[in-house]
Amino acid sequence: MTTLPTSTDVLIVGAGPAGLALAAELRRLGIEALIVDKVAEGANTSRAAVVHARTLEVLEPLGVVPTMIGQGVVVPTFRVRDRDRTLFTLDFTEIPSEFALTLMCPQDRTEAILLGKLKELGGGVVRPAEAVSFRFAQDAIQVGIVHEGAKHDVSARWVVGCDGMHSAVREAAHIAFSGDAYPQSFVLADVHMTGPLPRDEVSLFFSPDGLVVVAPLPADRYRIVATVDDASEHPSRDDVQALLNDRGPRAERAEVRDVVWSSRFRVHHRVAECPRRGNVLLCGDAAHVHSPAGGQGMNTGIQDAISLAHALHGVLRGADASRLDAWADARHEVAKDVVALTDRMTRLATVGSPAARVLRNAALSAAGHFPFLRKALARRIAELEGHDGMVEAVMTPDSLGG
Repeated sequence: MTTLPTSTDVLIVGAGPAGLALAAELRRLGIEALIVDKVAEGANTSRAAVVHARTLEVLEPLGVVPTMIGQGVVVPTFRVRDRDRTLFTLDFTEIPSEFALTLMCPQDRTEAILLGKLKELGGGVVRPAEAVSFRFAQDAIQVGIVHEGAKHDVSARWVVGCDGMHSAVREAAHIAFSGDAYPQSFVLADVHMTGPLPRDEVSLFFSPDGLVVVAPLPADRYRIVATVDDASEHPSRDDVQALLNDRGPRAERAEVRDVVWSSRFRVHHRVAECPRRGNVLLCGDAAHVHSPAGGQGMNTGIQDAISLAHALHGVLRGADASRLDAWADARHEVAKDVVALTDRMTRLATVGSPAARVLRNAALSAAGHFPFLRKALARRIAELEGHDGMVEAVMTPDSLGG
């Protein structure tokens, strides 16, 4: 039986990638945080899979990057296609980073690696343990946590919500979460397949019916992501095969052998009004959710967490709490920027009219002839740089009339 403390400086609610990264980095800096999660261990799935250069940079001090690279698939190329025709290619070997690559490492592996580091540093996760009540005082928050059939009260100086889009922490703090949902459903599947698609690139295929993304995963698997108006809850092999037949390469077809895991989900684009309110802080999906285009979600959440660990460390060691306001302002701007970028990419990939699709393809093909545009977009997707007007011009679909 795990005994919960009656008080802690930092309570982290949610043990996904952001929560685990925050807890591990705090431990590395000498701060012991209590981290709880309502889901039993082993209940996670592959879900997010892309790890970008900036995320590898911020995780490097934890010493987990070699393990992540060893357990993932290094993918240097991102290619946009209209069936068999290449429209635009990004080469991540040209970005200004020690990690000039994109890494495909499924979320369950990333979480296992971060949890292993947390345990190595002397920490761990209390689970299943659900934060069910919050009472706010000036200097602390009394949090009611249900664990092993009993409710425990924990006084926390800081509570960090890493508990996803439906964050109980965010709702308790009455922080607005504005935005909307995309009309399409997204299909996500991990499959074994054969065919013409290489294992050193991510391919995004445009088609009149919608987009499909194919990316290599470890264990000789591929990740398939596609927009579908009305998808089954757990798409079958035949469902995924039909998507590839209708939208993927035509000259040589990809053949799905089996589906390892699949799901259907709706995608929102929302940003919390602010990632700090008093003694409440938000990281990851609790603070921002958006389209999977570009694979930004898990990356931005981990970067939220690592930067917050350093801000909290300073405050707990005597620095002014305004350091957390600076953190909140900076990460709020990043969140808005990422949501805007992924929304542009999603709308660009799903433009409706035939005329708009022709213009989109022509614009992307023309842009692909300018190395500075390709390099700028690669840096942006790798989260090494922020807003770039030239990139915005390429990625904005409004002028296409679609």
